[in-house]
Amino acid sequence: MTTRRGEPLIERIDATAGRFDEQLLELRRMLSPQGDVVSEAGRARTIAVFGEPLTPRQVVQRICRDIREEGISALLRYTDQLDGKSLSADTLRVPRDTLEAAHAAVDPEFLRTVRAVRDRIAMFQTSVVPRNATVRRDGVTLQQRVRPLERVGICVPGGAAAYPSTLLMTAVPAQVAGVRQLAVMAPPTPFGSENRQLLAVCHELGIDCVYRMGGAQGVAALAYGVEGVEPVDMIVGPGNLFVALAKQSVFGQVAIDSIAGPSEVVILADDTADPNWVAADLLAQAEHAPGASFLVTWSDSLLDRVESALAQQLGRLQRADVTRQSLVRFGRLIRARDAQHAVAIARTMAPEHLHVQTADARSLADQLDTAGALFIGRYATVALGDYVAGPSHVLPTGGTARWASGLSAATFVRTHSVIEYHPEGLTDDAPLAMALAEREGLTAHRESIAMRLGHRSEQDS
Repeated sequence: MTTRRGEPLIERIDATAGRFDEQLLELRRMLSPQGDVVSEAGRARTIAVFGEPLTPRQVVQRICRDIREEGISALLRYTDQLDGKSLSADTLRVPRDTLEAAHAAVDPEFLRTVRAVRDRIAMFQTSVVPRNATVRRDGVTLQQRVRPLERVGICVPGGAAAYPSTLLMTAVPAQVAGVRQLAVMAPPTPFGSENRQLLAVCHELGIDCVYRMGGAQGVAALAYGVEGVEPVDMIVGPGNLFVALAKQSVFGQVAIDSIAGPSEVVILADDTADPNWVAADLLAQAEHAPGASFLVTWSDSLLDRVESALAQQLGRLQRADVTRQSLVRFGRLIRARDAQHAVAIARTMAPEHLHVQTADARSLADQLDTAGALFIGRYATVALGDYVAGPSHVLPTGGTARWASGLSAATFVRTHSVIEYHPEGLTDDAPLAMALAEREGLTAHRESIAMRLGHRSEQDS
């Protein structure tokens, strides 16, 4: 199937051919923050604001530097230039009465949905909060204390659509963990901090600190603090490439959840999969725009039927044009040699979402452990995970699921050790520590232990 311009709607790749490893590496690079996935409109705006065709990384470095050095004036300037919104220090934060009014004005059924989803998220997240741990042996008490972060900033996108689901999937895990202050940033757009539903969800969750700012400038303001914006301890939540690079830039000043690229799904399927359902799942990911959609199968028949179903379903979508662009640029139909080859491909890709739709889905899923979230069986569509299942939909992308984890209540706590010694514990452990200190030539370490051991000996005599 082809697009109106004659180009394939979605590219096919034969994974049994010699160049597949090369192609896979190029795909992963393109979908990482190093891929510079920026729209033509974004590139034009860069030239208009900065007077030259800076790379996204150069743009972010300049914005973060200006926010750090100039504070609120730089934030307001970039908000005007990049978001087209003229604000002041007094209007940067959404007033409490605006949040209350939004909550009162939205459809009560929407709020009932929000509460039901919040409860499902909270139920799961409560089960994954790390707990304090204590170990005791003669004369020694060792603890690991778990404490929530004090203040966390949440990025909520607001360019092409409003995302109350993102607010739920970030704020609720933080609240379950015990975070005391949440600060939400959303661009001053109809889909961001001017969106009634988003503001209503903030109020429903008890969040009263909402800033009309987005992009790299919003991330920098949360990290460094400016007039009217207190700095945070951690910044979480999705965003475009500029948000991802800004989070990378301020890491160390604050903690971050991840440096995310475009959203992605890998569907591993066989002949038993419904081609219409598979096509719908691929389209659901592509409509993120950018969103990467991959089917990996060893069935030629399924490849043909899914390709046909994509063309049939695409025209019915509200966001058909941008979804088509995503499929053309980031969609792939990948033919594997057999089931085990497909598993190997999926493991190498380490995607954000991995959906197994095969006759033996559970068996294959047991072999897969490099994914942000794993969906098993034909009924477990990724969209359920996006909205209601319970685990957060903020997940590692671009192959980073090989080593990174998704956001959860555990993201929002820090641990510290508590070490307590009594004389009998000192007697047992001192010789071991002194021997190692001697080997390393750290005589002050050795002496700090030896004088205590000597003091114990004097007391005993």
